[in-house]
Amino acid sequence: MKKGIHPNYRLVVVEDLSNGEKFLTKSTKQTKETTVYEGVEYPVIKVAITSTSHPFYTGKSKFVDETGRVDKFKKKYNL
Repeated sequence: MKKGIHPNYRLVVVEDLSNGEKFLTKSTKQTKETTVYEGVEYPVIKVAITSTSHPFYTGKSKFVDETGRVDKFKKKYNL
């Protein structure tokens, strides 16, 4: 493999904002926020939905509308 073309991965915690679940993974995404996970401080990436809260993986139907797209649609079509 060529040297110098691959990204530098680091350990980060991904936090699901809908249910508070956290898990440790590797990522290249830069973030200034940190959190403590299992006694160690890591950078944290906060996301709206992960596999722990997505209806496809959980089998439960849950309505999440953080960006207001449903209200925008209803307003546009007078619903």
